[in-house]
Amino acid sequence: MENSKEEVSEGTALPVMEAFYTIQGEGTFSGSPSYFIRLGGCDVGCVWCDVKESWDAGKWPIMSIDAIVEEAMYFPARTVVITGGEPLMYNLGPLTAALKEKGYRIHIETSGAYPFSGTFDWVCFSPKKFRKPHPSIYEKADELKVIAYHNSDFTFAEQHASKVKLTCQKLLQPEWSKRENMTKKVIDYVKSNPSWKISLQTHKFMDIP
Repeated sequence: MENSKEEVSEGTALPVMEAFYTIQGEGTFSGSPSYFIRLGGCDVGCVWCDVKESWDAGKWPIMSIDAIVEEAMYFPARTVVITGGEPLMYNLGPLTAALKEKGYRIHIETSGAYPFSGTFDWVCFSPKKFRKPHPSIYEKADELKVIAYHNSDFTFAEQHASKVKLTCQKLLQPEWSKRENMTKKVIDYVKSNPSWKISLQTHKFMDIP
């Protein structure tokens, strides 16, 4: 156990809740075949989280970086999405270096709540009100994806948009359980604020696991 804790601390092994090959369902790369690596562990506490079972890192097996990459190699796509949980709880340098050696394009989905680590081709930053982002995320973000759950989330979105780089894609996504109420508001907001685009959870509409 002690060795496992040290390896996790160094990023040479990580708690993996699940890893699976699917179609990216939301954000800039929606519709793209991708291999997802979902790390266990999160203390952000989003009330709408649809993978709350990921929060407790201790529930999930610790896998070596070599084993994680070896499993990814079974599938034809060469885009990997590292998600969670909150993946930046861990040092992602060793994992991303190993994936790069195999020629992968690497994306991350993060709340930005922890210091940035790793080398990525695309950084999806989805800030949450429940835990303030670490300042290191703003210059790294290629995509700002804000979940529209309350009316106040539009102001929240603009607060973070003012901090990201000019080339960052800005997306508003209706929260799934509030979609009947929030979708029209998101549409109206984007029409009035054309620097924003809409993200939809197409995997839920299409029932893609």
